[in-house]
Amino acid sequence: MSKRMIRFGVIGCGLMGKEFASAAARWLHLEGVDFEPRIVAVCDANPAATEWFTRQVPSVERAYGDYKELLADDEVEAVYCAVPHHLHAQLYVDIIEAGKHLLGEKPFGIDADANARIGAALAAHPGVVVRCSSEFPFYPGAQQIVQWVNEGRFGRIIEVEAGFWHSSDLDPAKPINWKRRIATNGEYGCMGDLGMHVLHLPLRFGWRPANVRALLSKIVPERPDGKGGTVPCETWDNAILACDVRTEDLRFPMVLSTKRIAPGHANTWFIRIQGTELSAEFSTKHPKQVASLPYSPGRPQAWHIVDAPYKSAYGTITGGIFEFGFSDSILQMWAAFCDELAHGADGMSQPFRCATPEEALGSHRVFTAALASERDGATAAIDWGN
Repeated sequence: MSKRMIRFGVIGCGLMGKEFASAAARWLHLEGVDFEPRIVAVCDANPAATEWFTRQVPSVERAYGDYKELLADDEVEAVYCAVPHHLHAQLYVDIIEAGKHLLGEKPFGIDADANARIGAALAAHPGVVVRCSSEFPFYPGAQQIVQWVNEGRFGRIIEVEAGFWHSSDLDPAKPINWKRRIATNGEYGCMGDLGMHVLHLPLRFGWRPANVRALLSKIVPERPDGKGGTVPCETWDNAILACDVRTEDLRFPMVLSTKRIAPGHANTWFIRIQGTELSAEFSTKHPKQVASLPYSPGRPQAWHIVDAPYKSAYGTITGGIFEFGFSDSILQMWAAFCDELAHGADGMSQPFRCATPEEALGSHRVFTAALASERDGATAAIDWGN
């Protein structure tokens, strides 16, 4: 099978840039795809970061210290950009205006104004494919729930809960970093950093909250500054958002939570849906298990927990008896992005796309209203425009 090679540049050569490089190196893990990413150029202000790529990734031909040099590289067709939130607006706009396709990290701008700048650039360059990174809905258990929602299996929705929790910030001795500063992370705090993962599926299902009552927490007030002193932690550690979802024929409560301090959790993503005909849960805490409760009037109510086979959106060489993990989900996400680049949204081999700029905009609307709710101590309406 001849493959369409998609030449990528990486801007931001830290943790997630390396994860993309790992996914590209594992492309032989996928079965039956006729496209493949090739990382040909990288850029980071820190030469040590790009050195890892030039040493470990044989396809990398050029390393830059200025991202504008990478954008001027005619060999680069598409860009993965993983930089702190305050840099999103300028870099994403420049990438789009350079005509490069983009997979960017969430939240697509440090605030609503920054997100609007990115949206304006997109409107002016409609031929550029732009998507937002969100890996967890590509787990087989999550894909099973997506299928059940699309088939209308739940009946009338009773309530929904979705969240992303980890506990790496429980240690008060952990030094401060850019995610704890408003100037670099933004006022959203944990919502901006984690919330796109939580909202990806609800927004994809059309479940737009009409309003939100936010409970935001600052749990660790200060952290070591790495120089022998301490400095204030400016951003929210945890957020619980109680939302009222209203569609043409449904109204139900939805609770969204993003937590940097959730004792005992290490990147736990989950979604729970309760309905009159089916209820279901999936969590990466138990990546092989999907829980479901089918119901018919007058019949017993019993939860069924089954191991989800290794069956992903894109076929792989892995047998169904094995366990799916994060490195698999990120490979699936990249396959979806490359599939859309190679074949267009209507020609993809499976229908589940990466998170869209419209969904990223929706997350900003929710987070902006959540900040207003916290500030006013009241329920805040969410403006969805038209």
